[in-house]
Amino acid sequence: MEHGEQNITVVDENGNEQLCEVLFTFDSEEFGKSYVLYYPVGADDDDQDDIEIHASSFVPSESEEGGDLQPVETDEEWDMIEEMLNTFLAEEEE
Repeated sequence: MEHGEQNITVVDENGNEQLCEVLFTFDSEEFGKSYVLYYPVGADDDDQDDIEIHASSFVPSESEEGGDLQPVETDEEWDMIEEMLNTFLAEEEE
């Protein structure tokens, strides 16, 4: 996956593929990783106010196309991601 992509395909632990829309990506110097926040395509079409947003770190492939999503491993990373998400959502409301 590259920064700026709008959709990604996520494969779960059962091998099921789900198309997801990228909310935003960012790099963390503190953790030396890139992160992507995303949600299932069509989730924003529902009348629900709560969209489940997922977060993963990602490692670009050497061919510059695609890459691997990795789980967020520490509470410190989750805290940083939550702070970034809150900042993003606050800017979107303006």
